[in-house]
Amino acid sequence: MSMRLGYDLTIEQTQKLVMTPELIQAIQILQFNTQELDSYVQDQLLTNPVLEQGAPAAAETRQSDAEPGAEGESSAAEQGNSDSDIDWREYLKERQYDDISYRQWEYKDPDEKENSYEQYTTSDVTLPEHLMFQLQFASHKKGCRNVGRYIIESLDENGYMTLTVEEIARATGAPEDKIEEVLDIIHTFDPSGVGARDLRECLMIQLDHKGLLDERYETVLRDHLEDLAANRLGAISKAMGLTVKEVQEMADMIKSLEPKPGRQFASQTDTRYIVPDVLVERVDDDYVVTVNDSSTPHLMVSSYYEKLLGEAEKDSNLSKYLTDRLNSAVWLIKSIDQRKQTIYNVVQAVVKYQKEFFDKGSKYLKTLTLKQIAEEVGIHESTVSRSINGKYLQSPMGVFEIKYFFSGGVAGGQGGEGISSKSIKSFIKEIIDSEDPKSPYSDQDMVKMLKEKGIDISRRTVAKYRDEMNILSSSKRRRY
Repeated sequence: MSMRLGYDLTIEQTQKLVMTPELIQAIQILQFNTQELDSYVQDQLLTNPVLEQGAPAAAETRQSDAEPGAEGESSAAEQGNSDSDIDWREYLKERQYDDISYRQWEYKDPDEKENSYEQYTTSDVTLPEHLMFQLQFASHKKGCRNVGRYIIESLDENGYMTLTVEEIARATGAPEDKIEEVLDIIHTFDPSGVGARDLRECLMIQLDHKGLLDERYETVLRDHLEDLAANRLGAISKAMGLTVKEVQEMADMIKSLEPKPGRQFASQTDTRYIVPDVLVERVDDDYVVTVNDSSTPHLMVSSYYEKLLGEAEKDSNLSKYLTDRLNSAVWLIKSIDQRKQTIYNVVQAVVKYQKEFFDKGSKYLKTLTLKQIAEEVGIHESTVSRSINGKYLQSPMGVFEIKYFFSGGVAGGQGGEGISSKSIKSFIKEIIDSEDPKSPYSDQDMVKMLKEKGIDISRRTVAKYRDEMNILSSSKRRRY
């Protein structure tokens, strides 16, 4: 059998998906959260001179081209005809971008000032600032102040020492006994326990400030801190020769202390606030979904390029550049509008499915998958995943990440619908909150109680959910 080698010219018909730059950009924009989208838009404003960011007030009154009878459209068209000979709507229509709404820049008097609470900010006191204020009244010696300032600046955000006495002595040039003297002064500062080397010292300082530190407390903190954390009060009682009730009272006092005294003060890092992407409001017996316009950048084409558009026909290079930039700007605006519509459709479907949650609370959260919402909205699961990534929803029940409503669970409930793992956790917490502290429910007891509610899960699953909620086992919750 011989093999024929040669060149042939053939025609084939194939199907393949081509990821154009525009499609890649649209996918990225859909996945961005509010902060990432804003950062991306700022970069585009710097690289594309055709783009211009409009005021939110102008964007609220903007009407889409799909409403030819709208009053806002007619007024915008009249303004465009009176101000310029170039009709931007017609220009966009010729290039098949008529589906993008457009509004000219509106002049705003710079002398007009709007006063609102958002213009004013508060400055929270940080832990170093609070301690520095006390240090200036604690000692009049300059050397002590310098050492104290160095110690305060070396504390972590919880108020604990991050350096040893030897390291501070080498850095400041002060003797170690001077370091210990200044450290003792800092231990008297508010909040109580600040400047401690470890948890034991932190708790001892707080007990000393309360006038309760004695040999018994020192022994418990020095030798039985692990037993105390595990609620092994019987072992402590036997080792110290005390009654279990006495140990219980000591344990209650120690647990009332603050293990991280510095956390009550403002963090020195920037605080990140959540801006909800979607608002859900209750109207009568239904819920209305609204996309938060303040979280979406409002872009438009700069009016300056009206002049350049008239000259574009004479200069081929200018015409090509302007057309490319204009197409890029219009596609960006279209992608942002599409992102807004996709998020709205997904959240609308989620709210419809989880209506009982918004009516009655977290115990009525149902199991929900990406596939269910994808089929409801008519999009791919990956699109649903991107549209909920890092997005938040504000509702009468509070602010939630949209991912919160997508969770697994177990079979049960009415109509064959699954019960969300978050709902089961709510039931477990409710059971534990109502238990007798002297005889807490075991995991097996909770399995039986949940089964009576129509929730059939194993003891291992109950233990898993309990651990995820940072709830101790029954032996550690027991009180004597």
